[in-house]
Amino acid sequence: MEATNDVYIVGIGQTAVGELWDVSLRTLAVRALRAAREDAGGLQPQAIFVGNMLAANASHQSNLGALIAEYAGLAGKAEGFTAEAAEASGGAAIYLAYNAIRSGMVDVAAVVGVEKVTDVVGAGIENRLLSAGLDSDYEASEGLTLTGQTSLLLQRYLYENQFPREALAHFPMIAHSNAVNNPNAMYRRTIEIGTYRNAREDTGAFNQFDIAPNADGAAALILTRQEYLPENLAHTPVRLLGSSLITDRLALHDRPDPLFFEAAAVSVQHALLKAGITLSDLDFFEYSDNTTLHALLSLEAAGFASRGQGWKLASDGSLTLQGSLPVATMGGHKARGFPLGASGVYQVVEASQQLRGEAGANQISHVRFGMTQSLAASASAAATQILSI
Repeated sequence: MEATNDVYIVGIGQTAVGELWDVSLRTLAVRALRAAREDAGGLQPQAIFVGNMLAANASHQSNLGALIAEYAGLAGKAEGFTAEAAEASGGAAIYLAYNAIRSGMVDVAAVVGVEKVTDVVGAGIENRLLSAGLDSDYEASEGLTLTGQTSLLLQRYLYENQFPREALAHFPMIAHSNAVNNPNAMYRRTIEIGTYRNAREDTGAFNQFDIAPNADGAAALILTRQEYLPENLAHTPVRLLGSSLITDRLALHDRPDPLFFEAAAVSVQHALLKAGITLSDLDFFEYSDNTTLHALLSLEAAGFASRGQGWKLASDGSLTLQGSLPVATMGGHKARGFPLGASGVYQVVEASQQLRGEAGANQISHVRFGMTQSLAASASAAATQILSI
C-alpha cells in the first residue's frame, strides 16, 4: 500500500453526558479511550492528546496526559499532552493530533476530551472558572461572566437586526428534537414553542433554553495514516480532510466588530482549503451552540447566512435533519450537554457516526462531507474539522 499522509479516524468512543457525580475524571477518560481503541481494532496509540478546560482548578489535577496514559495501561508506551483553549480545547487537541499524524512524527494518535464540571458545586464554576476564558484583567476582574457577556451581545444583535425574539426558539427546539434518539444525551425530550416562550429568564436576553448546560463527559478518537489502517477494522474509516485552529483578540472590546466571529470565519476558510472542498459541498454542520447566539453567529461566520440573517435558517427548516444543512444532529451542546473542553471531541465522534451510517434514527441520507466547529468563549478561539467518508 502506497504511504500517504492522509489522516483517518479509525476509532471513536464516548461516555454518556450529564451530572456524573459517582465517576471520576480519570475513569471517564479511560472509558472513552478504551472504547475508541476497541472500535479501532485494538490499535495502540503512540501519543495521547487531551483536551480539557477545567481540571487543573476544578479537579485539582493537571498533567492529564500522564494520568490518562497510566490508567489506560499505556504508561511508558505513549506520550501524553494536554491542550487548553478554553471550551475549544477538544478541537485544539484534534488539531495537534492531526498535525502530528500528517508530519509523520506520530503513526497512531489518540485524542481524549474530558471534563468533570461536577467537581465544583455552586456559582464557582460560572463566576470563577468559566470566566477564566475571558480577559482576566479587563473583563473577568470587573465582574463580567461569559453568560453575561454573550447576553449583552445578543441584546445588541436583536437591536441591530430587528426580528422577533421568538424566532430564536427554533435553535434549541432543533437540538432537543435531535437529542431524543441519542442514548448519550443529557436531555432527551423535545421542547415546543410554548415551552420556550414561558421559560425562566436566565441572564439578560437569554432564557434557560438559550444556554447549553455544563456537564461531565469524555469522548475519544484514534487517528492514523492509511498504511497503518487495521486489517480487522469492522467499519469504513473516516477521513479527517482538514483541521484548523484560529485565535482572535481575547477581550471583546478589542475587536473591530464584536458581532462577527472572525476566528470562526477564518478557521472555516483554512479547513476547507486544506480539505480541497467548498462550503456548498458540506452535508451537515456540528456547530458550537454554547448559546443560541453562538449558533446563529457561527452560521453567519461560516458563510451559510449573510450578516444579521442567521436566525432565518432555523425558522425555515433548513437546519433540521431533513433540511439542506442539518446541525446539532445528535443534540448539540444544548441538548446532548456541554462538557466544555471535551465538546469538540464529542462533535467529531458524532460526525463520524453520521459518515459511517451509524446515527440511527438521526441518520442523514446521502451524506459525504461534514464540518464541526468548537468555539472558546465568544469565539476567541475556533477549531474547525472537515470530515469525509
